[in-house]
Amino acid sequence: MARIGVIGGGAFGTAMACVVRRSGHDITLWAREPEVVEDINGQGVNPHFLPGVRLPAGIRATNDMAEAVAGAEFLLLAPPAQRMREIATRLAPLLAPGTPVVSCSKGLERGSLAMMPEVLAQALPRSPALVLSGPSFARELGNELPCGVALACADAALARRLAQLIANRNFGVQANDDPVGTAIGGVMKNVVAIASGVLAGRKLGENARATMVTVGLAEAVRLGLARGARRETFDGLAGIGDMMLTANSLQSRNTSLGFALGEGSKLEEVLAGRKEVTEGAFSAEAVVTLAQRLGVQMPVSQAVDALLNHGAGLDATVQRLTAAFGG
Repeated sequence: MARIGVIGGGAFGTAMACVVRRSGHDITLWAREPEVVEDINGQGVNPHFLPGVRLPAGIRATNDMAEAVAGAEFLLLAPPAQRMREIATRLAPLLAPGTPVVSCSKGLERGSLAMMPEVLAQALPRSPALVLSGPSFARELGNELPCGVALACADAALARRLAQLIANRNFGVQANDDPVGTAIGGVMKNVVAIASGVLAGRKLGENARATMVTVGLAEAVRLGLARGARRETFDGLAGIGDMMLTANSLQSRNTSLGFALGEGSKLEEVLAGRKEVTEGAFSAEAVVTLAQRLGVQMPVSQAVDALLNHGAGLDATVQRLTAAFGG
């Protein structure tokens, strides 16, 4: 049994606490919200972010970050991507040197354009940084439905060791040493999912959505290769696996956002009604800026960014998205 700290009491942080508890470990989860801590400790549920899921017995929640970190063999970090640096900075004086930290968040940091493992490496230079990504809806994890993810680190031996600790019979973990590709796959699936949702909201058919996922995956590969990733990473769980799930299901916050926009809803109205962060809405602009710096052509991402951040009309956006189908 290992002692594992989980940082973040949202849907995915809570779900990952369930996963590693079922793997037989001692889990302490840090949450910002006192009501989340109270409900997890008192009733074994998190109705605020993971309603309808009964958490396995033995997960302890706390509002004290030091308590969650104390004695941990490693940490799973699941805050919103745009808050990762803030959280990591708070963790820095609390972590023992050499304690691995695993990013479970999918996004590019606005401004710096850093991937989450890069943010961790900068804010926590004494801690090895890993990234976990793959097709993994939080509710299904919480309900112990089977799933497979990728766990990546430049130190392949460390990735394999933590993969063995995290995995259980319903949660497969494939270790690799390509954190760049694994992180880029997690970023891009959110942006492509918004595009897919827009087409679905406009009732343009399943052919269009399948084509969008295929074209979007090609964009992810181009961006990843330009950042030093390996092509084969995108053939796996962190690439096509995660994109297939996220861009083809209205359970996805990103696809459902795109769907609402495709039906004519306003971005501000949709986001205002959500407790959980829709990461693609915040990563699209950073993805386009990074692609421009690297000289990578990404018409789907550019169309999504224009819709979300630059006042593009819905009809013009749909034209740009479907124009990308021709290569």
